[in-house]
Amino acid sequence: MRSSLAFVLVATFAACGGPASGEPDAGTAPDGGLLPPVRGFQIVSPTIEINPGIEVTYCYYFRTPNSSDLQIKKWASHMTGGSHDMILYLTSTDQQTPGTLSTSQCGVGSGNVGPVWTYSAQSSDAAALLPADDGNGMPVGQLIKSGQSGFIQMHYLNATDAKIHAHVELNAYAYDEGVQVTPAAPFVTFNTRIDLQPATSSLTPTTGMVNGNCNIASDAKFYVMSTHTHKQGVHTFVMDGATTVFDSTSWEHPGAKTWDTAPFYSFTSGKLTYQCEYLNPNNYGIRTGDSAATDEMCMAIGYYFPAVGGTGHFCLNSSMVY
Repeated sequence: MRSSLAFVLVATFAACGGPASGEPDAGTAPDGGLLPPVRGFQIVSPTIEINPGIEVTYCYYFRTPNSSDLQIKKWASHMTGGSHDMILYLTSTDQQTPGTLSTSQCGVGSGNVGPVWTYSAQSSDAAALLPADDGNGMPVGQLIKSGQSGFIQMHYLNATDAKIHAHVELNAYAYDEGVQVTPAAPFVTFNTRIDLQPATSSLTPTTGMVNGNCNIASDAKFYVMSTHTHKQGVHTFVMDGATTVFDSTSWEHPGAKTWDTAPFYSFTSGKLTYQCEYLNPNNYGIRTGDSAATDEMCMAIGYYFPAVGGTGHFCLNSSMVY
């Protein structure tokens, strides 16, 4: 399904005649959603009608409305009922016409290695605040270029007996103009080798596992680390040599390891090792893909600084793509 529905992008900037810098960030709207930031931008996806019992993943494509580059200090999101999770990806060019809502080629599992995982949420209201001090007195920020292309991947599951109407809201809160920051970016792994065999019965699920080793600079300072799988995932972890950096047994709410202050976390081994383990109770095989209903994923996602140019790193299986 594809739509060219009009989309909502709201931006307010001190440099463009908006509220003066230094004013507090916007809060919650009367309907429970998000008010636009005082400085930054807001993206609101079109409302989608989802029938009872339906599980589906949509992507909503956009360009950010900022007319100048911004350094983001905080992300926040609101998902209405029926939304299971959302992921914000940034792209170097438009993958679909801005305003498009589509289930086709939606994500990175179909071979699209270009999208950069930038923010995610698994609860109706969530936020991610970047460190206010890098250990040397400088705040940490994520660069969003003027008119940045991207998309929001939205996983919906209607477990009710009635139709629901769902959308997501995303706020990007920016530092004041002229504030010097230490650039941050994501470090993301992606594994294409998932191949879970069908189970002979739901009582005897088949097992499976994939892993990888990715080069990592010893001076990269991480402030968040987590993992991402779909519903067959039963165990994920990230290692630094013999040291466990992150460990989770929940695919739905894997949680995250955070370091809020210096010295943050550096991989002294020079390698990030990640692993995902699965149980497949279904009578069909499952491979790497974007569908939360029929595919699987294995990703480690971390955020670090300093990141030259704010680009970040992407590791495919065990090979660094950038």
